[in-house]
Amino acid sequence: MSLESQVMKMKDLKFGLQLIATLLVLCFCCTYAETEVKSRQTKKTFIIQMDKSIMPATYYDHLQWYDSSLKSVSESADMLYTYNSIIHGFSTQLTPEEAGLLEKQSGILSVLPEMIYKLHTTHTPEFLGLGKSDAVLLPTSASVGEVIVGVLDTGVWPEIKSFDDTGLGPIPSTWKGSCEVGKNFNSSSCNRKLIGAQFFSKGYEAAFGPIDETMESKSPRDDDGHGTHTATTAAGSAVSGASLLGYASGIARGMATEARVAVYKVCWLGGCFSSDILAAMEKAVADGVNVMSMSIGGGLSDYNRDTVAIGAFRAAAQGILVSCSAGNGGPSPGSLSNVAPWIITVGAGTLDRDFPAYVTLGNGKKYSGISLYSGKSLSDSLVPLVYAGNVSNSTSSSLCMTGTLPPTQVAGKIVICDRGGNSRVQKGSVVKDSGGLGMILANTELYGEELVADAHLLPTAAMGLRTADAIKNYAFLDPKPMGTIASGGTKLGVKPSPVVAAFSSRGPNVVTPEVLKPDLIAPGVNILAGWTGAAGPTGLANDKRRVEFNIISGTSMSCPHVSGLAALVKAAHQDWSPAAIKSALMTTAYATYKNGENILDVATGKPATPFDYGAGHVDPVAAFDPGLVYDATVNDYISFFCALNYSASDIKQITGKDFTCDSSKKYSLGDLNYPSFSVPLQTASGKEGGAVVKSTVKYTRTLTNVGAPAVYKVSMASQTTSVKMLVEPESLSFAKEYEKKSYTVTFTATSMPSGTSSFAHLEWSDGKHVVGSPIAFSWT
Repeated sequence: MSLESQVMKMKDLKFGLQLIATLLVLCFCCTYAETEVKSRQTKKTFIIQMDKSIMPATYYDHLQWYDSSLKSVSESADMLYTYNSIIHGFSTQLTPEEAGLLEKQSGILSVLPEMIYKLHTTHTPEFLGLGKSDAVLLPTSASVGEVIVGVLDTGVWPEIKSFDDTGLGPIPSTWKGSCEVGKNFNSSSCNRKLIGAQFFSKGYEAAFGPIDETMESKSPRDDDGHGTHTATTAAGSAVSGASLLGYASGIARGMATEARVAVYKVCWLGGCFSSDILAAMEKAVADGVNVMSMSIGGGLSDYNRDTVAIGAFRAAAQGILVSCSAGNGGPSPGSLSNVAPWIITVGAGTLDRDFPAYVTLGNGKKYSGISLYSGKSLSDSLVPLVYAGNVSNSTSSSLCMTGTLPPTQVAGKIVICDRGGNSRVQKGSVVKDSGGLGMILANTELYGEELVADAHLLPTAAMGLRTADAIKNYAFLDPKPMGTIASGGTKLGVKPSPVVAAFSSRGPNVVTPEVLKPDLIAPGVNILAGWTGAAGPTGLANDKRRVEFNIISGTSMSCPHVSGLAALVKAAHQDWSPAAIKSALMTTAYATYKNGENILDVATGKPATPFDYGAGHVDPVAAFDPGLVYDATVNDYISFFCALNYSASDIKQITGKDFTCDSSKKYSLGDLNYPSFSVPLQTASGKEGGAVVKSTVKYTRTLTNVGAPAVYKVSMASQTTSVKMLVEPESLSFAKEYEKKSYTVTFTATSMPSGTSSFAHLEWSDGKHVVGSPIAFSWT
């Protein structure tokens, strides 16, 4: 064999070996990658709560103990967060098997799986009475300036005028927080108004991988708009000449204009993760916030398994009021979120402001709806009208889903789209993309007469059920249906108002029926507040408009109203507990209009009930001087847990305290010192309207005088004769401020059909103050 042949053979052998090595590397990489993917798919985030008091003496600090406990079940796991005040423990990613092993270890109080929460998505101060010149009880600017509202949401757009700090004094000395630097967010983004901004993303990134910074900012910056809207609703500075595209023009301001704002970004494109929320709650407590506002919600669970409820309890125990949205699951019964009794749970009502849009049909009839469209109007001339259900190429024919409207059928026409399935503004975008000239958004039976305004991309009128049905009937019967749409601008003085929003989640409280929820309602429909510069008013990717203010709806909007109002009450009464502030807001709320008729439910058109509005619609001016309050301490809640038959471990998970319920003592859920009453009653099984199993129940309450010496007398009103109520004593005499007096209410029930609900009202009055409490009866 020649030398040349030997060299070629050696080269071939070398190439073969290199090829084999490359294939082995590729095989290893593929196997490794597959293992990594499999690991990511099977591992989930858990929040581990440790019993700090029983750390073994072999560890020199708690972090070492946490790490050792974690590594005993998973060598590769790292801690996402460590928690040192709200709870003691950490969050990490584990397989279900590893989580089960960890839960069995000594010193582990609980191992809770990550929960994904979702967002519950001007003229308002005047509507609430805060603009009245005779509101002499309003706290001073200096005292309000000492109150800090912490907002847990999608972040903040700091450049808008709602965060102008002109006229504000120095940042409160109690503030310990920071302005976190990140993408497009500098320390200079904060000022004496927006005093802090931080972001929490470890739980989110553990689930979805690193944040795509081309899609969202890994910083406190708000790319969504929701967080900016809630923060400015609670405590935005006053801004003259505010509007959304000319609608709702005037002065936009938050409820507590002089209060300081601290923002904690916990919500991302993929949702709001409980490990991030808990870390933010812990930081907010350490930073020194006075009010915590959270317009988010998730599923319901027992209090010791509910991360937000646990965090809120620890915050309340340190004097911080926590306000949460009730949810947008209405009008379905039992659709509430955030039902823990130490949280103030806020439903949504309407304002006396509307944005009318008018539809004129070819038969000469004219109908009124609502819209925030501000672009080029349709001509006065009528154009063809078509119902999407008659031309769609989809089984979800009438909903105007993406890709379902053939341009040949809708171009140059107004399209009637049924509500549901996709967002209201998305429907308009679909119509526009298919060549449609306008849209009539038709409520179905699910939405009733509720009208929610949107800044649509084409001429639109949203219609209530009855009007929508009339328009559809015309479109069905007329051989050549025609119509046009016109805007009516902004209309004030709408009556009746408020009404309960159809989307506002309803009671009863399915976790603890003995606690009435929601607590109250506040404005949550068509609310004008600050907005992000990163998204248009619809939030759609093809909406290139940019606005400083937006009008949106949800209990996400009603929650920060109450958060800001709570800040005002806190400023006026700095020594009041969160329970006392909550009581003041609840017992002064109203459930009737000035003519004495009950607040209506827009979903039914009938009178609403305490399962819809709780204590009623918030009345902040009255709340500054409630006369009496129902206060509650940590010990009151511990007795509540004992009435729920919670174990010592369950109680410690929530409170962080060692407590064993006294087996010789009778604990009652009805004795929680709550400003409202919910009385579940049972009928005999299988007997419609049969004998009541538990015919007599007794609730005890304690009132604290926060006004001048006075004598209060009780009065009651009831919708039912099936429950007799006896209050003992019938009068309470208070000789000094902060004096406490107790009373009992005995409810004696007669037969009612199973599933029946009825309502009553109890009031204490000294002639000046009225301390009201709703009562809900339910037979099961």
